[in-house]
Formats: sequence, structure tokens, C-alpha cells
Amino acid sequence: MAPFEITYHRPRSIEEAVRLFDTLQQQGKKPLYYGGGTEIITLSRLHLVTTDAVIDIKHIPECRALEATEHELVLGAALSLTTLEEANPFPLLTKAASEVADRTARNQITLGGNICGQIFYRETVLPLLLADSQAVIAGKDGVKQCSIHDVFQQHIQLKPGQFLVQWKVDRSFASLPYFHRKRRKQGEVGYPLVTAAAIKKDGQICVALSGVCPFPFRSKEVEERLNARHLSVHDRIEGAIEALPRPILDDIEGSAAYRLFVLKQMLFDMIDELGGE
Repeated sequence: MAPFEITYHRPRSIEEAVRLFDTLQQQGKKPLYYGGGTEIITLSRLHLVTTDAVIDIKHIPECRALEATEHELVLGAALSLTTLEEANPFPLLTKAASEVADRTARNQITLGGNICGQIFYRETVLPLLLADSQAVIAGKDGVKQCSIHDVFQQHIQLKPGQFLVQWKVDRSFASLPYFHRKRRKQGEVGYPLVTAAAIKKDGQICVALSGVCPFPFRSKEVEERLNARHLSVHDRIEGAIEALPRPILDDIEGSAAYRLFVLKQMLFDMIDELGGE
């Protein structure tokens, strides 16, 4: 339980959720949109999150959408990671989701919660960055759709009162060759040292990383260095390391030097598996 009193609200539509947020703010409250709630509960116990009202978006149909048309996947922000894992609409996203926390936690953690939360790993955003996905966002100005590259820059850029409704993904990305590797400090538990996700599209390797820096990212400069085939694989990887954004994480999970060592091995494996030579 959270160490403070919270009122719970369960809207049935996007419009109702937005109105509720505005009304609660006018009442002097600090509302939060709520998906699985795991992070709110965990961080509130550490006094890193405070709220007196939560708005549960799980009962909004658009937020639970899991649809596939001929050309597009629609993934609701309130889908649990377990639901994504079992449905497997996008294999690289399935792989990323299946390695977040444990099965019990994944039953509650939602796609939107993992990406919008404060815990900076946000690993499920990596496949969505690689797929040039579209975000559907709701707020006082209505519902809009925009590129993930416009709305996600180190973290998701939402205005007060806005919430993530869905991700839309070009279905062609679901059939591309992919690579996913996650390394932890020890065994299969705990936060990752490094997570690398990649796809091969039109002969080029596209890569997104989490755990290297205090934010997940996709870097065009890193990709250019990795795909510079006139160079040796060793030089391409050294160039990619030089092009990484800074700072490199240096914390209790692992030193910056060790993270870079782990990442280099992953990049060698990535090029080998995706045929990037």
C-alpha cells in the first residue's frame, strides 16, 4: 500500500479521463494516470512519488487495443507485458517485454507504464524506436498522433494532463530479422547492465540501447558507425562506442568501463547474428 491516502477513479472513455484530470486539479489534487500501478506503489514507499488521486486508464477500450490490420499493429498503452508476450504481435517487442522483471510483475506492468515511468531503463521502448512507431496521445486539446522520435527524447515528453493511449507500428517491422540481448549483474534477476535491441532493414543494422546511459536511446550516429562496411568490424564497433551519448552509467550495477566492455561484446554478436559484415 502507498503511505498516503489516494482516491481511485475509473473512467470508461478518453474524454472522461481527461475531464477527470482537469477536475481533480481544480480541486487542488495531484492526479496521476494509472496503468498497472507497480511503479506508483514501489516509488511511493520510497517517497519518490506522491499523489492523492489516480485515474485508471485500463478500462478505456482504446488503451487496451491489440489489433493487426494488413499494414499496421495497434498496441494499447494499458496492455500488460504478459498480454503482449502471449499475443506476440511484434517478436522483438515480445522479447523485450518478456525480460522485464518476472512473470508476476509482468502481469501488472503495462506497456505504457514501462515507457512512461520514472525507472529509466524503459526497455520496451527500444523496439518501438527501431520501428519508427507512432504515438497516440490524449489531452485537453484532443487526441493526436505523432512520431515516437518527436515525443520520446530520453523520456516521453507529455504535457500536464496528457496520457499515452496507443502505439501504432508499421506491420512490416514485425517480420524483419532482429537481435535482442540483455546482460544483468548476476543471473536472471535485477536491473540490466546493458540491453541491446536491433533490426536489420534494407541491409542496414538499426540499434537502440538501454542501461548504457541514464536513458534509453537510438542514435543515428551510432548506426552510421556500425554500418560503415569499408572499415573492419573492430573499427566499426570502436567508432560506435565513441559516438555514444554521454554520460555512461557508473553505478552499483556496474562501472562505466564494465558497461562498455559488455556493450562491445554485444555489438560483435549483433553484427555476427544479423550478417552485418
